[in-house]
Amino acid sequence: MKTFQTAAILATVLLGVLPVMGQSKPYRVGTTTANFLEIGAESAGSAMGEAFVSVARDISSVYWNPAGLSFMNRNGIQFAYQPWIVDIQFTHAAAAVVLPSFGTFALSFTGMSYGSTPVTTLEMQEGTGESYSAMDIAASLSYARKLAQWFGFGATFKYVTSGIWHMRGNAAALDLGLLINTGFFSPDETRENGLAIGMSISNYGTKMRFDGMDLLQPIDISEDEGNYKDVEGQFRLQSWELPLIFRVGASMLPFKTAHHQLCVAVDALHANNNSESVNLGGEYRISIPGRAALCLRSGYRGLFMDRSEYGWTYGGGIHWALMNNRALKIDYALKSTGLLGDYSMFTVGASF
Repeated sequence: MKTFQTAAILATVLLGVLPVMGQSKPYRVGTTTANFLEIGAESAGSAMGEAFVSVARDISSVYWNPAGLSFMNRNGIQFAYQPWIVDIQFTHAAAAVVLPSFGTFALSFTGMSYGSTPVTTLEMQEGTGESYSAMDIAASLSYARKLAQWFGFGATFKYVTSGIWHMRGNAAALDLGLLINTGFFSPDETRENGLAIGMSISNYGTKMRFDGMDLLQPIDISEDEGNYKDVEGQFRLQSWELPLIFRVGASMLPFKTAHHQLCVAVDALHANNNSESVNLGGEYRISIPGRAALCLRSGYRGLFMDRSEYGWTYGGGIHWALMNNRALKIDYALKSTGLLGDYSMFTVGASF
């Protein structure tokens, strides 16, 4: 029976991945909006090269794979912060509540702030005294549940809004995910430590079109004298898709003891705005049972991607076990983006 279940799982993965990965060029680079949704929203997965779709089983699953929420056994909160170039700042916050009889519910917020810029015109090139700002925001509600001890599913509904000065665009999207413990290659012959397979599709939703008073411009509808002049007209912009991402990945523990554990993971990605790629990652964990754990992570993002600006990632974290079955964790990631340089991400989380 176990062999049949595993064969069915692997067949499902292959049937889902092969048609997608077999699609041909062009890659439609630069044809989507709200691309902040592609930024890894927490440090542990980012440090592992974003090969995390089958690894995440805590509050970080809100971004990587909502099915991972179904494997939580305690409530959790998380906050992530990433400063970037020219005062751009990325933030992410999430909270999850575990209801054993119903499943796990989570709320999350993701924001990208682009700072404030003085307003200038051709007549007032030193500035008008006004300033404008731009911001991207996504608010999400997630639900996940186990259908069996080895199989979980999850879904996230998100509302996405993007604005610059007096213009704004809105969209709605859905994330879906599956997470499966196969029990293969388990170092201690338990299913929960065996080969895990995860799949998710992110940002499947409506298109976004910007609208607002900044698109109002005076126009002359006729060149003949005596006709209307400077009639108020409005530009209508094109609608753009969200960055749709399909992930499928696997992870396993080559060895595990009471104090040491090594996890390796690989994800294959297909995006609607870029070429297919592969992410690789690993985590080495040193544990003091009942007290703390030290995690060292590294990975590589964007393998086989055409003209990739990604590369090696590094990071680590410290997890403390507190009284009354509570825990605190602090994680860090260092990521490379080629021409845009290296940048850091900091994450603080707790479970209770």
